[in-house]
Amino acid sequence: MKRTLTAAALSSLTLAACSNQENSAPIVGMANPASVFCQQQGGKSEVKKDAQGNEYALCHLPDGRVVEEWEFFHQHNK
Repeated sequence: MKRTLTAAALSSLTLAACSNQENSAPIVGMANPASVFCQQQGGKSEVKKDAQGNEYALCHLPDGRVVEEWEFFHQHNK
């Protein structure tokens, strides 16, 4: 009986060691619509952080204006 339990335990450990499970975040395949719109208008995106560590993006337009991407996107996509 002792051999059976030992064999079962070893088999379980062997199978557990062979498992190849990764805990990675899923890859999202959709681009930020505001960033895409900025680039379509000839602009360049710049991601920044505010004092609290929140990210936001600015769009540097060809005419020299710098606008917040989501505001720019919503102004032109109502």
